[in-house]
Amino acid sequence: MIPQNLEENQKTSNDVVAACGLYCSECPKFKSGKCPGCRANTKASWCKVRSCNIELGQSTCAECKQFTNLKECKKLNNPISKLFSIIFKSDRIAGLEYIRANGEEAFCQHLKEKGKMAFKKGEQN
Repeated sequence: MIPQNLEENQKTSNDVVAACGLYCSECPKFKSGKCPGCRANTKASWCKVRSCNIELGQSTCAECKQFTNLKECKKLNNPISKLFSIIFKSDRIAGLEYIRANGEEAFCQHLKEKGKMAFKKGEQN
């Protein structure tokens, strides 16, 4: 778990980027200390996306060599992920593609500037 006194600018992208392309630093649960973030959340064994990334030794799905088109991945596009996408109006694929093109640090900076935890569906990102 990330210590609560760790300053935001000391956190690395490894601490705050979820395997599926969310930016934890802007998540209300993460901010309130109720969630340690995707990578540190050992209770999230139910998450197929997180488990897959751990098995493959990757940080995020953006690193996946099996799927050049992430929309084809059934683990990333599972029913729970689709439900989260609808609830939060998030476009995780767009976020992961941004990471592929620009890297995790640029992704964090981009969403931090916008004050958002994910790229939004239908928005110009």
